[in-house]
Amino acid sequence: MLKCGIIGLPLSGKSTVFNVVTRAGAEVKPYASGRTEPNRAMVHVPDSRFDRLVQIFEPKKETPATVEFVDLAGLSRNASKGEGLGNAFLSFVSESDALIHVVRLFENDDVPHPEGSIDPVRDWNIVEMELIFRDLGVIENRLARIESKKKNTPAEETERALLERCQAHLLEERPLRELTLSDEEGRSLSGFAFVTLKPELIVANLDESQTGVDVPGLSALKGLAEEKAIRLVPVFGKMEMELSELADDEQVEFMKDLGVEEPGRNRLIGEAYRLLGLMSFFTTGKDEVRAWTLHEGDRAIDAAGAIHSDLARGFIRAQVVSYADFIAHDASLAKCREKGVLRLEGKEYPVVDGDMIEIRFNV
Repeated sequence: MLKCGIIGLPLSGKSTVFNVVTRAGAEVKPYASGRTEPNRAMVHVPDSRFDRLVQIFEPKKETPATVEFVDLAGLSRNASKGEGLGNAFLSFVSESDALIHVVRLFENDDVPHPEGSIDPVRDWNIVEMELIFRDLGVIENRLARIESKKKNTPAEETERALLERCQAHLLEERPLRELTLSDEEGRSLSGFAFVTLKPELIVANLDESQTGVDVPGLSALKGLAEEKAIRLVPVFGKMEMELSELADDEQVEFMKDLGVEEPGRNRLIGEAYRLLGLMSFFTTGKDEVRAWTLHEGDRAIDAAGAIHSDLARGFIRAQVVSYADFIAHDASLAKCREKGVLRLEGKEYPVVDGDMIEIRFNV
């Protein structure tokens, strides 16, 4: 299962954002309580297409797509003073597939900022530099082992050259996600679990007093995100945590009063899903409507394997119709077939987000 690790400085609202996303009710003062293990929760990916298919087919079982969120613990209060993030934190980061970086913009005298002031760009850089230091340490250790040998193989010499290139890039205080790598080079580096190679999403954590106003530091943070080609999602952490604890009908009324069209958790989960490079395809019927997860670029044979290995092994054809075409033709497969939008595809067909697929196979 793919994981999104939530990171950030102490008192930035990481656990609050975790609760917004997961509705898990986790402790929001982890450092005061001495927590060393991360909070974890599986989250259903909000998808109006899936909800509509459930309404249409009225299945006995409904299974939405899921993604795991991990509220990472172990961040030292004194990371910004050069004491590092701690091995526990870094090990949890390395296990994550993508990073949700929470940056504090809210003011609260009862929750003092560890740096003494609100400066989102500075805070982002503090954590980013610690991640860069971690990757530099991994490279230095590996290069030392290579150099300790009397003679290196051609593969080791190639690895040394690539690692030295990565090292030079990191020494410029730039994360590895900004380094252009070939597919082969990316595969070569995969075993190192470099944390600055992981895709990142910035969450600007605001409070309810900062709706519709010019928030100090937000423009600078947006500029940083644009420069670094990182998506940024504003979230009103405390307010949305309280909202997530309400019943669905109460949420709708509360959001209407606030002029909010969509809960922040939906935006954040959707962005995280895309950050992981994921998409959904659907299988439908009276027994079950299910959203399956694939990586962007996966093929029909991969979709078959996601459902069951037997379907991939005995794959004949995939019957495919897009969700949009299905709805446009009165949610009728017969009409889709009549109009030619329900079609048969081979195993190399590139699955498109929202495809409705039925696998024909013979084992």
